Amino acid sequence: MIISFDKKLKDIKIYKHSKFKDFRGEIWTKWDKKHFKNIKFNLSKFATSKKNVLRGFHGDTKSWKLVSCIEGKVLNVVVDYRKNSKNFLKYSSFILSDKNKLAILIPPGFLNSYLCLSKTCIYSYDYSFKGNYNDVKEQYSIKWNDKKINFKWPIKRPILSKRDR
Repeated sequence: MIISFDKKLKDIKIYKHSKFKDFRGEIWTKWDKKHFKNIKFNLSKFATSKKNVLRGFHGDTKSWKLVSCIEGKVLNVVVDYRKNSKNFLKYSSFILSDKNKLAILIPPGFLNSYLCLSKTCIYSYDYSFKGNYNDVKEQYSIKWNDKKINFKWPIKRPILSKRDR
């Protein structure tokens, strides 16, 4: 598993999974505890989406998230939302797919959003947090096209949930 840091947001770690491929298909490792000595994952979720579904920007102040796209392809955007950070409202974007096997580790205080670029996709979240999970009521949500963030999505009319509108 190769680990690197994002060039813009140094708190974001990028993981490239090790994989084994043969005539039957592939096996790859999403995470190994030796790479996450101080992080203990305690919740895993999957989201399925169809093309042009945009989810996000969501975040909270206590959850670490390891995200990846295990089927299909997404444009993933991470925003530093820590008000005291010198990188407040700065963002980095990544293409995550079942082909490149990348995963992004997102610290607490960052927003996360993604757009499904393929016909369908399966997006995976592994969470690490103390206490109870911060569900929708305890999370913060920022509009997908917020002018302060000013991320240029490659779509004018994404498919959005009521929460993301």
